[in-house]
Amino acid sequence: MHDDVTQLVRRCREGDELAWEELVRRFQGRVLGLVTHYVRSREDARDVAQEVFIRVHRSLPNFEQEDRFVPWLLRVTRTCAIDHTRRRAARPPAQDVPVENVLALADPAPDPAEHAERRSDRGLVRRALERCSELHREILVLRDIQGMALQDVAELLGIPGGTAKSRAARARAELARAVLALEDEEARSMGEEGAR
Repeated sequence: MHDDVTQLVRRCREGDELAWEELVRRFQGRVLGLVTHYVRSREDARDVAQEVFIRVHRSLPNFEQEDRFVPWLLRVTRTCAIDHTRRRAARPPAQDVPVENVLALADPAPDPAEHAERRSDRGLVRRALERCSELHREILVLRDIQGMALQDVAELLGIPGGTAKSRAARARAELARAVLALEDEEARSMGEEGAR
């Protein structure tokens, strides 16, 4: 696959629009997945993912390391997501919601899709990730979910390789503790529901 991506990137650099469409199709899920870990809103995540591909398209003609495309793409993705988060934090809310309308905003009952996801292993890991520290969550997402090499993660985060390795081990341990805690909470919750 690595050589396939290298050839695809080379064709994109030469102006092949069909190769660009294939590149976007191949990596859009991965980019969106990474952005979603930084940007909580799915709508915002889609906008940021689109911004990522715009930046990549503009920069691709000058990009000469075709064999390093994936780490570069993930670096651009992370940068765009963090930039978006910072811009969002610097902007005050567009409009305050009157107090009398606050309770009408959210339905406390989970919708069926959310309920099914919460019960799945994937949903459990996603919720456990939310309980991890920001640094550990980022390392887990880059290393274990996005599949980046440890050295690429270290380079992206600006830390030595040994530090990245030890942080990755601590991040996995924190994730394991969070998963166990969630499983315990769910077991207690199920026991309480059964007792009613």
